[in-house]
Formats: sequence, C-alpha cells, structure tokens
Amino acid sequence: MNDSGDLAAWIELSLVPGLGGQRFRSLLSTFGLPTNVLNATRSQLCRVVPEALAAGILERSRGSEVEKALQWAAQPEHRVLTLADTEYPKQLLEIADPPALLYVAGNAKLLSSPALAVVGSRNATPQGLKNAQSFARTFSEAGLVIVSGLAIGVDSAAHSGGLEGRGSTIAVLGTGIDIVYPRRNEPLAEEILLRGALVSEFPLGTPPNAGNFPRRNRLISGLARGCLVVEATLDSGSLITARLAAEQGREVLAIPGSIHSPLSRGCHSLIKQGAKLVETAQDVLEELGVAGVPETRLPELSASHDLLDKMGFDPCDIDGLIARSGLTVEIVSAILLQLELEGKVAGLPGGLYQRVR
Repeated sequence: MNDSGDLAAWIELSLVPGLGGQRFRSLLSTFGLPTNVLNATRSQLCRVVPEALAAGILERSRGSEVEKALQWAAQPEHRVLTLADTEYPKQLLEIADPPALLYVAGNAKLLSSPALAVVGSRNATPQGLKNAQSFARTFSEAGLVIVSGLAIGVDSAAHSGGLEGRGSTIAVLGTGIDIVYPRRNEPLAEEILLRGALVSEFPLGTPPNAGNFPRRNRLISGLARGCLVVEATLDSGSLITARLAAEQGREVLAIPGSIHSPLSRGCHSLIKQGAKLVETAQDVLEELGVAGVPETRLPELSASHDLLDKMGFDPCDIDGLIARSGLTVEIVSAILLQLELEGKVAGLPGGLYQRVR
C-alpha cells in the first residue's frame, strides 16, 4: 500500500497529458517509482520519452488535481490502486495494457475475485434484458462477480442480476469515477457502490468522451475469466469487448437468437468464429469450471409443459409464457429458440412470439 507521498507521485505522473500506459510503464522500468521519474532531469527523461513529454513531466503544475484525487481517496470505501499495490488485481497484470492507476469506489476486494463479463446491446429486446438479468443472477449465486459497463440495456440488467446473488457486481466506467454516465443509471450506480464496486482508470472529472468506452472495454474483459455476449448487432461495442477477451485468453461465449433479428447477428458471428453457444447458465459455468449450482437442463419438447399449446395462436410475450408454463426465463427462451429454428414459432416486433399455423 502506498503512503500519501508515493500516491501523490503516482497520481501526478498519471495526469501528464499524452503520456499513455506504455510510456508510463517504460518510465517505471527505467527509473523505478514515479517519485524517481518526477525527480529525473530533462536529459534523463528524454532517453525514454520524447522531449515534449519530458517537458510535461517536469512542468509540475497539477497540484490542485493531485490534491483533489488524494482527498477523494481519503474517503471511506474509496481506493486508488497502483501497479505497485499488492491489492492490484493480478488478472489485469496479464493483459497487454494494464492501467497504472485504478480508482475504486466500494468493495475493492471484488476486483480480485473470480468474475464473468456480461455485455450486450444498449437497445436490447425484453427477452435479452430478461436473459441478461436471469443469467447474471445465476452466475452471481454461483459465486462469480458480474463485470459490465453500466450502460443502459444489457449492462444494466447484468448489474442488477449480479446484485441479486452473493457474487455481486463491478461496473467499469468510461468516465472519471465521480461521474455517472448515463445519468439515468445514477440509482443503479448507488446500489453498486453499496454492495459492489465502481472502477475507472480515468482521472476525476473525465467526461464521457466517445474514445473512452472502447478503451475501458479491455478492463471489462481483463477483470473476468470469460465474456458472455447476450445480444449484439454486428457493429456493437460488445463485439470489441469479446475480441479483447479472446486476445487476452479469456473464454468468449454468446447466446444465439432469432435469425431474423439484427440483435442476434453479432452473437451468431461470434459463434461462427468459435465462441461457445450458450443456451443455459449452466453451459457457462461448465465452460469456466465453476461448480455449486444445480444444472438447469432444457426439457424435451414433448415434456415441456406443452409450450406450443399454452401459447395458442395469438401473439404473446415471454412473461406470458412463463406465467402459463411455470418454467424459468432461461428454459422458455431456449425452447422458443428451438421452436423458431424448427419453423414452429415466429418472432414478432416488440419481443412477441406467435405460433406458425
């Protein structure tokens, strides 16, 4: 654990404009701790970084920002973890570009716990949202921490499901940790702060710049043992997270959906590339080697409470089928997918399904 002087040096060096993670680590490799970097001469620094960066390091005009960050870190349940901290999550040390600093609000121990990333579309279908929350709750009950990005849609549903189990959840932000984006997720962020953890590599006050979000995705996948994509279009940012997960040696998993839905095409593309096809939460737990949750198997159609008869011929939604059949959302979703592939059921706009006459 750093004392306040050491931490101030870490924070000050991290605030140098344009420094970046790779050059930050190069400076540490050459000089040791950030204090030594800040005390180096211009000529010494220029052996490692360009002259403009050396000048930025020597400028030492960031005192108010450093003090603000130190005051933030001094509050209860607030931490600034550095690469030198024993509590820095070891799994992030395995990725290509680990952040030099992590701002953490909430339970910092969760960052070193077994975790699964659950990501997907911001414009998810009702079924996709239910799948995300239900699956995440099952994973959390099995002891996995659910990692996602606090976006609306699948991310929010995954965080909610994680909070319902013993594993809890981590939200990785694309802003400074003192800013919640989108604003509508402030109540969810408050819940996560109380029972999970909020994490950001960005300095306090960093706004939601578009370039921050693809960058933070490497932390979502890096903190986890695998990445489950629930729903995604072909241009979804969730596919960036999945690609990063594969590059980091994490498991990539995807839930299939209707062949007619644009929100299924991203998942289908991942499956074609080798991602594991997921029908139940147990599929994921088995892939990750996580035990302790009774297996949920899809019933044979002949013994599935005769779901086709129960849906009749009028359009109906997932909630209605769950109420009529008494089955879980996972099983109803899996049966519907199978029936759709067999041409017995058609997906309709608005998350509705209808039996094909």
